[in-house]
Amino acid sequence: MQAQELTFNVDGLQFAAQAWGNPEHYPILALHGWLDNSASFFALAPLLNNVYIVALDMAGHGQTSHRLGSFPYNIWEDVAEIFAIADQLGWKEFGLLGHSRGAIIATLCAGTFPERISRLGLIEGLLPEPTRSEDTPVQLARSIQGIKAQSVKALSLYPDVVTAIKARERGMFPLSYAAAKALTERGLKKVEKGYHWSTDQRLLAPSAVKLLPEQMAAFVARATCPIALVLADEGMPKLFPKYSESVDAYPQVFVTRLPGGHHLHMEKEVTKVAAVLNSFFDKRD
Repeated sequence: MQAQELTFNVDGLQFAAQAWGNPEHYPILALHGWLDNSASFFALAPLLNNVYIVALDMAGHGQTSHRLGSFPYNIWEDVAEIFAIADQLGWKEFGLLGHSRGAIIATLCAGTFPERISRLGLIEGLLPEPTRSEDTPVQLARSIQGIKAQSVKALSLYPDVVTAIKARERGMFPLSYAAAKALTERGLKKVEKGYHWSTDQRLLAPSAVKLLPEQMAAFVARATCPIALVLADEGMPKLFPKYSESVDAYPQVFVTRLPGGHHLHMEKEVTKVAAVLNSFFDKRD
């Protein structure tokens, strides 16, 4: 299934997106993870039945504009942009599908305007890394220092696309060539001597302030829609040993654990992920 390219303008930022499916079917906004882009859903979206998926390149990622100024990217800033795009699509009520960082942001959206989100499908993400209130001053200091460091850091330069793909294969979360190729081809910018990543370097700096566990719990509690979460055996539960325990504290979240890594929705496990999500989205009222 060939994706359709879409663009949106929100507060002077140009957002790029890819859409799969019939616009008359159930609407879903798909939100990718940190340093990824809308190609994150290239394998999964065509396998989902009777839905219309609009996958965004979120601010600072893929082919979407970088935010103005010299500030870090904080997850709550995406919320208003997501609803603004839904408004431009004419969607009063819709579903959300998020992976990793995008799943955390999707949860914030569901808690912010619960009347607008009818289904929340999450992959490898619900809660950010736990933090404590007493760590807030240090977090702000790390953020300021991180922004300063990124402002003078040279961008990685790749002589050709294949070299960039191979670098993406060896990222924080290893990827197959096909998955790395999809993300890389949408996430590169051509320059005189080769290619740079199009991603805003400020995304590599720490957030200025992190949400506390109690604050995230408030967003989950305020969400009124059904919530389904797919976790990978080699993903978040392995990276953060107490992650499963934290998730299990929310009985309203229906959790499915599958074999695979953090990007299992882009890999050979995609059919199993699709089966879970098809069942979930098909049960809407």
